[in-house]
Amino acid sequence: MPDTTSLKSLKHVSPGEIKANPENPRLVFRQEEMEALMRSIDAHGIQVPLTVFRDSDGYTLIDGERRWRCATKLNLRAVPVLVREKPSELENLVLMYNIHALREQWDYYTIASKLERIIQLYYEDNGTRPSETTLSELTGLSRGAIRRCQLIVDLPSRFKKLLRAELEKPKAQQKLTEDFFLEMEKSLKTVTRRITEYEPRIDEIRDTLVKKFQAGIIPAVTDFRHLSKIATAIDGLGVAQKTARRALDSVFDANRKTSIRDAYEATVQFGYTEQKVGRYATSLSDFIDSVFQEDKREELDDDLLNDLKQLYQRLRRLLEN
Repeated sequence: MPDTTSLKSLKHVSPGEIKANPENPRLVFRQEEMEALMRSIDAHGIQVPLTVFRDSDGYTLIDGERRWRCATKLNLRAVPVLVREKPSELENLVLMYNIHALREQWDYYTIASKLERIIQLYYEDNGTRPSETTLSELTGLSRGAIRRCQLIVDLPSRFKKLLRAELEKPKAQQKLTEDFFLEMEKSLKTVTRRITEYEPRIDEIRDTLVKKFQAGIIPAVTDFRHLSKIATAIDGLGVAQKTARRALDSVFDANRKTSIRDAYEATVQFGYTEQKVGRYATSLSDFIDSVFQEDKREELDDDLLNDLKQLYQRLRRLLEN
C-alpha cells in the first residue's frame, strides 16, 4: 500500500493548472450525474478537496476528475487540492482505487480497465504475478469483485464496446448491463466445463444469447443461472448428457425461440424440485421426531396440526396409487 502520510497541506489552485490523469480507471462520466454534481458545486462549492501531485507543468489528478471537470465548466478561479509527492505508476493506480473505494462503487468495466495494468506493473516490480489476496489488499477490492472484473476483461472486444456504450446511458435506460454479461459469462463457463464441445462455438453462442435477450426471449439476467443448472444436472441429477445437449442446443440456436426457462423446465426443473422436497421431508421428519422425543405434542399449534393431517392424507393417496 502506498504511503498516504506524504499528503501535504491544503492549497487552492486554478483548474487550468491541473490536468487529467491518463491512468485514471474511470472511463464513463454520465451526463445526468455530472449535471447534478455541477449544480451542487455551483450552490455549495467543492466540499472534498481534489488530490493531485506536482508535475513539471503543473498538477496531475489522483482523485477528483469529476469535480475538476465541473469546476472548469463553471469557470471557478480556484479549487481546493491536497498535494502529495509524485507516485510511481503502480502507486498512482493503487491510490486511485483505494481513494475511490471509500466513497462509491465504480462500474466493473471501470475497475477492469486498469486492473490488468496493475498486475503487469506488480510483476515488473516483484517478478511474480499478484495473487487474488495480494490484489485485494493493493486495491481494496474484494476477491469476488476481482473475479468479476476478470470476466469483463475476457469479453470479446465487440461486447466491451457494447457495454461501454450502455454505461454512457442513465442507469434506468441500460439494458445490456454489466450484470447481464457477468451472469452470461459465469453460466457459459459452467456449460463449457461440463460439455467441452461447446467451447469452439462460444462466440457464436454469445451472439445468440445477446440477441435473444434483446428480443425478450430471455427476459431476465438471472435466467442464465438455469443454464448452469442444466449443465451441472448431468452429474448431480443423473440427466444424460444427450438430453442436456438437446436442451442447450435449442437455446443456443438463433433460429429457434426457445428460452432458457423453456429448456430448464423441460429437462431438470422437476429433478431439482425433487431434491428440494427431499430436504424439506428430512427436516419435517426430524421435527416430528423431536416433538415425540421431547413430548411436545400438546404444544403444537392447531393450524399446524391441521396442515400435517392434510399432508398425511395426500401422502397416503400418493403412495396407494
